[in-house]
Amino acid sequence: MKKISPSLTLLALAINAFAIGSTEFISVGLMPMIVNTFNISLSQAGLTVSLYALGVTVGAPLLTILTGTWNRKTLMVSIMGLFILGNLLSAFAPTFLLLLVGRVLASLAHGIFMSISTVIAADVVRPEKRASAIALMFTGLTVATVIGVPLGTFIGQHSNWHMSFVFIVVIGLIGLIATSILVPKGMPIPGKINLSGLARIFTNKSILMSLFITAFGYGGTFAAYTYLTPILEGTFRFSASTVVIILVAYGVMVAIGNSLGGHLANKNILPALQKMFAALALSLLFLFISAGLASQALGLIATLLLGLFAFMNVPGLQLYVVQLAEKFTPKDITLVSAFNIAAFNVGITLGSFVGGQISKGSSVVFTPLGGIIIILLAMFLIRLAQKDQASKL
Repeated sequence: MKKISPSLTLLALAINAFAIGSTEFISVGLMPMIVNTFNISLSQAGLTVSLYALGVTVGAPLLTILTGTWNRKTLMVSIMGLFILGNLLSAFAPTFLLLLVGRVLASLAHGIFMSISTVIAADVVRPEKRASAIALMFTGLTVATVIGVPLGTFIGQHSNWHMSFVFIVVIGLIGLIATSILVPKGMPIPGKINLSGLARIFTNKSILMSLFITAFGYGGTFAAYTYLTPILEGTFRFSASTVVIILVAYGVMVAIGNSLGGHLANKNILPALQKMFAALALSLLFLFISAGLASQALGLIATLLLGLFAFMNVPGLQLYVVQLAEKFTPKDITLVSAFNIAAFNVGITLGSFVGGQISKGSSVVFTPLGGIIIILLAMFLIRLAQKDQASKL
């Protein structure tokens, strides 16, 4: 049988990531409609983001442990089947509770997909291209912010939000087909995961610190991003149709930032991440200042800058923890990858929760400040990690 090109395998992973990225962030664009449909508060609607992230947090390591002996291709097909099921339930949910159940089911698929696909992406290319390969796989997520989320929002605005989830189901079906064709059958199988690996992981200072860096560094964005549509509509007074266009532009900037982040992280990961986080904190500060001035021009610029820096750190964060696992716990690379995916979503849960509490207690205008504080924690931990590395040289 003809060998499948690594580029085609990465394409299949990117298509699946596009589907998953579309559903992960779709409720950001649909939040005002969900609020109106179920007559709930904005902070309650934020559960569609935070509970999704919590499902990924639990699902990534748990399902990785339970499926360690599965053929990787069979597992990927099963993952996309679960993803489709969850979004079908969300699409036709008659109550807010069932919508949340559908979101959690989809999130379980998300968690294990990102864990497994990251390792597959790193395995199919040469070592010096690993960060770029992971970035290419994550491009599916960034393209989702360019096309998937705005298009899903547009569909919701011109029909209803239920149809937005039907749209995601269709993308998921395409991803399932791509997986069945383009993911090789003979990928390495980790085998039954020894739970003693948990002890190895959580007693390793470097790996544990990297998980906190991921959670804080990635999660800070979501204090503001979760409520970006209400900020754009309520504070900057953009129309709903204009918000869709802005979300497209935001997604373009995310794609650019993700690509740059993958390139920068191929070497000297920690210094690169420190600079990315500093730029992200400054972009959140600019968004806060712009919201205070209620200037549409400044608001647009601030949103684009936030898009540029928001997910630039993702390839570096994921590669960093994989490299630490290879160095300190080589038997547990897949499990460490799963816990880092969980850490990403702990960050989303933390960020969206902080943003929700700020919006409930005062105003969404102040949510960027909560994000800045979270990111500063990540920068502090990177500094500690750099000192620890220097002491071992």
